[in-house]
Amino acid sequence: MMAFNPFLFNTHDLPRRPGEMREYFLEIDDHDPMGFDVISIPDYEPIDIELKLESVSDGILVTAAIQAEAVGECTRCLDPVEFSIDESFQELFEYEVDYRQQPKKKKGEPADDGLEETADEVKQMVGEMIDLEPSVRDAIILNLPINPLCDPDCPGLCPDCGIKWTLLPEEHAHVAADIRWAGLEGWKSPEA
Repeated sequence: MMAFNPFLFNTHDLPRRPGEMREYFLEIDDHDPMGFDVISIPDYEPIDIELKLESVSDGILVTAAIQAEAVGECTRCLDPVEFSIDESFQELFEYEVDYRQQPKKKKGEPADDGLEETADEVKQMVGEMIDLEPSVRDAIILNLPINPLCDPDCPGLCPDCGIKWTLLPEEHAHVAADIRWAGLEGWKSPEA
C-alpha cells in the first residue's frame, strides 16, 4: 500500500467565489493497480486526467476526463488484451464544514445537521484538498469489461487438450470416453 495519495489535489489556486473556474492536466504515474484480476490499469501505466474545477456556492464542482490503458488477458483463450479507457465524471466536493460556526443545539434537542441522509452521497473537501481517487476509481472500474476478449468471435481453447482452437486443424476432435467403463480400460479378455 502506498504511503501517499497521488490523487489528492490542492485547490488553493481556485478562488472560493461562485463562477470562478480553473483547468488542469494531471498525469498520475505512481498509483496502485486499478481494476480486476483479468484486466486492470497496472501501477506502471499512467492515468491522464483533464480537470475543470468550478467554484459554486456549496463547494467545488469537478469535471474530469480520464484516459489510460488497461491490460489483461482474454477470458476465452488467455491471450494478452489491451483496453483503452476514455471515461469522465462530474462530482461536487463540498467545502469543509466548520462546526465551530454552527449554531449550538440546546440540551436534549436531537441532532439535525442533515449529514445522516447525505453522508454517502456528498464528498467533502479537507481544507483545500480534494481526493479524486474514489471518483476516478468508480469511473474506471465500472466501465471495464468483466470478461475481456481479444476478439468478439474468439473461439477460445479446446476443453480437452487446452490448445487454442485457432491453432488446431478443422477436423480436430477427441474420442469421448464413457467414465462408467474407465475401470475396465486395461482389461483384456483371456480369449484375445
